[in-house]
Amino acid sequence: MLKRGLQTDNMKAIMLIRLLVGWVFVVEGILKFALPDELGVGRFASIGIPAPQVMGRFVGAVEIICGSLVVVGLLTRLAAIPLLIDISVAILSTKIPIWLGHGYWLFSLPKVKHYGFLSMLHEARTDFSMVLGLIFLLIVGAGCFSIDAHLTSKADYQS
Repeated sequence: MLKRGLQTDNMKAIMLIRLLVGWVFVVEGILKFALPDELGVGRFASIGIPAPQVMGRFVGAVEIICGSLVVVGLLTRLAAIPLLIDISVAILSTKIPIWLGHGYWLFSLPKVKHYGFLSMLHEARTDFSMVLGLIFLLIVGAGCFSIDAHLTSKADYQS
């Protein structure tokens, strides 16, 4: 019983990480189109992202497409790369100014109640969770309940 409780080799649970990470990106991508002034083009313009009309839509599309690939487990490692870039830019453009208490480079300071390191950590909790989830998927892949696993098992069977 103790051994069973301590065992950690169940690769089936990777599906849960895929669902969590992919779902967050898909929803955020959809919201960039559904609420463009608040979360898409308007937000990109307010924080200093260049070409917000283009980048807001581009980032939304990347989040929907790559997030969906992660959810179903298709090309998971490849899909994780643009999402890591996406979330890294989000941290650099919105969370670092909160830490600094002022804008820097192209990025302006978002309006929050408090500024500084602890406020940045609070505001970035989802971002950091997504980074860790994406790195996990990049390292281990999609797991056994995925299209990636289905395709590779078919390839193994045919060779």
